[in-house]
Amino acid sequence: MKDLLLLLRRGNKSALAAATVNSIISLIKGVAYLFTGNVAMFAETMHSLGDTANQFFVFVGSALSKKAPTRRFPNGFGRLVNLVLLGAVLIVGIMAYETILEGYRHLKHPVESSGFLIIVVVLGVSIILESIVLFKAMKETLHEVGIDAKGLDIIPKSIMNVNKAKPATKLVFLEDSVATGGGILALLAVLISHYTPYHHAEGIASIIIGILMFYVVGKTFLDNAAGVLGEADEYMQEKIARMVVEDPDIKDLPRISVLKEGDEFHVEVKVEVDPAITIAEADDIRDRLEENIRKERGVADVVVEFDEDDKVNTWESKQ
Repeated sequence: MKDLLLLLRRGNKSALAAATVNSIISLIKGVAYLFTGNVAMFAETMHSLGDTANQFFVFVGSALSKKAPTRRFPNGFGRLVNLVLLGAVLIVGIMAYETILEGYRHLKHPVESSGFLIIVVVLGVSIILESIVLFKAMKETLHEVGIDAKGLDIIPKSIMNVNKAKPATKLVFLEDSVATGGGILALLAVLISHYTPYHHAEGIASIIIGILMFYVVGKTFLDNAAGVLGEADEYMQEKIARMVVEDPDIKDLPRISVLKEGDEFHVEVKVEVDPAITIAEADDIRDRLEENIRKERGVADVVVEFDEDDKVNTWESKQ
């Protein structure tokens, strides 16, 4: 039990914060839906419940993936977070289906809902809370990729670099972006339905929110299926390769592999050096390369192989 608690303390903090906030939001929205019967509020309740489940799974998965390797699992548990997320998307997929179905029913039989003030207040508070969580995920994204930004500059920089963030942080970023947009859409639909005779707006909003949820399901599934198989990280590979070839004792870099497992990177490089160097000098080069590579955030292990310089340059930058 003590080991489990220690692991949970290492889980993704953005996911835990998002799960906590979304659980509160989903409860508030659910109560509001029961009192008003508003279909857009139903859609937002399902959306928040889906986000809560997903983000909670993300937190648990990211924590368990930090477990040390065992005799049975000598390669560690880095990919566990990807497996957990593949299971979590099933829950969100079911909720997305129910959201679209409820919106379709409302389109066929539009009904004016009650409790306009309650709905507006609840959606307004939800949008604010979800925006706060989204902004926290943006800052976490920049922290993980090592980029400094302040104020509103955080927003564009985080959007441009979100694909370089850890799987858990990237999912929270994506889900809360959709949640914030979905909340604004639901609020607009409620306002249109209240101030005009067009009561179909809530059903349309529900269907669009359901489709957005399916987008999250699809994106999450594809990203984490690649993670389960073992995905090469081209950005980190290029970054480490540049670092290696800049070393004065490295003549060429014929092979480099940077495999991403969960939040960690496993690096293998094969370098060419002057065949006249001594074993002690080669050992110093290996130590220096390993030390520099391990300074990169998320690098778990490094393997360096040597070969003699064949006078043929094979490494080319992809940038």
